[in-house]
Amino acid sequence: MQNKNQFNDVELVSELQDSIKEIKNEISKVIIGQDEIIDNLLTSLFAKGHCLLVGVPGLAKTLLIKTLSEVLDLKFNRIQFTPDLMPSDITGTEILEEDLSTKKRDFRFIKGPIFANIILADEINRTPPKTQAALLEAMQEHNVTAAGTKYLLEEPFFVLATQNPIEQEGTYPLPEAQLDRFMFNLWLDYPNLEDEIEIIKRTTSTIENNLKKTVNAEKIIMFQELVRRVPVADNVIQHAVKIVRKTRPESKATDENIGNLISWGAGPRASQYLILAAKTYAIFDGRFSPEIADVNRALIPVLRHRIIPSFNAEAEGITSVDIIEKLNLNK
Repeated sequence: MQNKNQFNDVELVSELQDSIKEIKNEISKVIIGQDEIIDNLLTSLFAKGHCLLVGVPGLAKTLLIKTLSEVLDLKFNRIQFTPDLMPSDITGTEILEEDLSTKKRDFRFIKGPIFANIILADEINRTPPKTQAALLEAMQEHNVTAAGTKYLLEEPFFVLATQNPIEQEGTYPLPEAQLDRFMFNLWLDYPNLEDEIEIIKRTTSTIENNLKKTVNAEKIIMFQELVRRVPVADNVIQHAVKIVRKTRPESKATDENIGNLISWGAGPRASQYLILAAKTYAIFDGRFSPEIADVNRALIPVLRHRIIPSFNAEAEGITSVDIIEKLNLNK
């Protein structure tokens, strides 16, 4: 039986590779460049994580996520976060209904926009903490509770939140404990010259792209379960845990010079996501077990929002990414 399962998994890895190529091919009809961002979005999806995308306006963050949902044949909802958005505007609300025949009144739950497979939480830092918490709780629990009744969210459930790094007036930055709910923090950069020229050509013409559906919800769930079954060598897990422990100033594993740059480090969830990302990278490449190089590849997107630089680091202009690179060099 075990051999049969292993044989099935080998076939699934091959099928996943083909699906990834097909997904990227369809996305490239609309999105120019951003290959690394797309890789990490797909990694997060198949590892059952969530992503926080940070980038200035006009870098096609919304278009990228919408395109991804169309290609994956999943239900997509976009929630524009504003200062007056209430938690019930996201999760749903109960209304009092009257049965015309019996005249009996009863409450009925109206599902909010969070009941979809892919959620775009646009400018999540524009809404107050109470509303942010409602979304982040649903991300963690994969359910919504209203009037004591639990409503399960549809699987797969994937949240992509965006933040604008400029225009910080009137924003509510996500607390570090809530940032920790996101597997990856991805920063979108400006396109290079060639990509930007191609973007302008495509977006100023009458060309329309017909996107083909690739994989459905059932297949994605199957691939997510495959990721969990990927075996990991002890030395790879040890490497991930040691790196994360070095981000904690009070830890004996932390180099004194690095410890002085960190106010607060990453918790065990960071180690979990490093291993899940490494597993996903490996099977995307057709390998059946991750290597230390796969863990290192995930360090920046996983740790970027989990390390809080100290006052001394900020005074010297040292960012969390700079600290991560030092950690990797001193492994």
